[in-house]
Amino acid sequence: MKVLFVHQNFPGQFLHLAPALVARGHDCRALTDSGNARQSPIPTWRYKHGPEKVDPAATRLGRNYTTMSDRGVTVARAALQLREKEGYVPDVICGHSGWGETLFLKEVWPEAKLLVYAEFYYRGRGADVGFDREFSPPTFDQVMIAQGRTAHLGQALAHADRGLSPTFWQASTYPAPLRQMIEVVFDGVNTEVMAPNPAASVTLPGGRALQAGDEVLTFVNRNLEPYRGYHVFMRALPEVLAARPEAQVVIVGGNEVSYGAPPKEGTWKDSFLNEVKDRLDLSRVHFIGKVPYATFVALMQVSRVHAYLTYPFVLSWSMMEAMAAGCLVVGAKVPPVEEVIRDGLNGRLVDFFDVPAWSRTLTECLADPARFAPLRAAARKTIVERYDLASVCLPRLVALVEGLGPHKT
Repeated sequence: MKVLFVHQNFPGQFLHLAPALVARGHDCRALTDSGNARQSPIPTWRYKHGPEKVDPAATRLGRNYTTMSDRGVTVARAALQLREKEGYVPDVICGHSGWGETLFLKEVWPEAKLLVYAEFYYRGRGADVGFDREFSPPTFDQVMIAQGRTAHLGQALAHADRGLSPTFWQASTYPAPLRQMIEVVFDGVNTEVMAPNPAASVTLPGGRALQAGDEVLTFVNRNLEPYRGYHVFMRALPEVLAARPEAQVVIVGGNEVSYGAPPKEGTWKDSFLNEVKDRLDLSRVHFIGKVPYATFVALMQVSRVHAYLTYPFVLSWSMMEAMAAGCLVVGAKVPPVEEVIRDGLNGRLVDFFDVPAWSRTLTECLADPARFAPLRAAARKTIVERYDLASVCLPRLVALVEGLGPHKT
């Protein structure tokens, strides 16, 4: 088959799927934004998107659709050039619906089957919007804004042949008629790479070396922000460090904003650090920014306890990988996390907003690693059995794509 992957940050969620299809003899190509610096062995075309500035006053609730559909038009024009000048016609298109890239591809290649990655459908209630009243007090305007943000997501799936979501909860955010189109398959965790390693060590930027077995508490996110509970974690830390004088805290993440609104000034990192720093032993709190994947792997292997907080939103790969590495994950008690972690069985769950409970639970888990060894083993077992890349997820993803292709008799 000819398979085209469309993703503004390719390979994105298709990191493993595209090479696996190539290994099975399929002709895979990619179409991505010209500003995407990520490398891939997959032959890649690039489109150049220079969006016009959207006037919020003129577009109002439609501004999100305007932005996404503008990109969709750019991608469709690039696709048309591929068809007319190179005669390229894919059998299957795999694209992410989040940025509007797939909206008009069926108009260029009506004979192709379209699989869209349906990651999340915004809701006015019951998900991220209005969840954290400190930063997002629930209002009816917010409900309408969230509804307005779904136009391109609904259109993308309505014009596709199949959808793909990584978790059942994320799929459940879609309206029932669209939910029926979605297959649930997680992207997959390489449990051979992400595995316990008693010999693991990490050298921090200041020169301190951490070994497997040390009292290490980790917190990891792409960026440090309220959507991923950074504020709750920081507010819980003073009590944890006071109770555990040997504990070392390693915090991974950048200073940008991935989700939600930016702070009024400065960064979210500094905002919440400043709130509690007078009660912290800062020599034991290590902010190491964004790190190479190999460093992240080693860090999960030395971590005794890993804190994972999130609004009811997209589930992070990092939580699944931490579990695969044998971490004891203390997670926020929200639906996407509860899909994977059962409190007291393969991890611990704490109410997102209960700062004292976070302090108590993290302290308890750091203090007695032997007691929680069965949970660590069960966490890895969960990932190996349900989310392993090679044996579970990748075969299902390959079968999904191949099932969409032309069937020769």
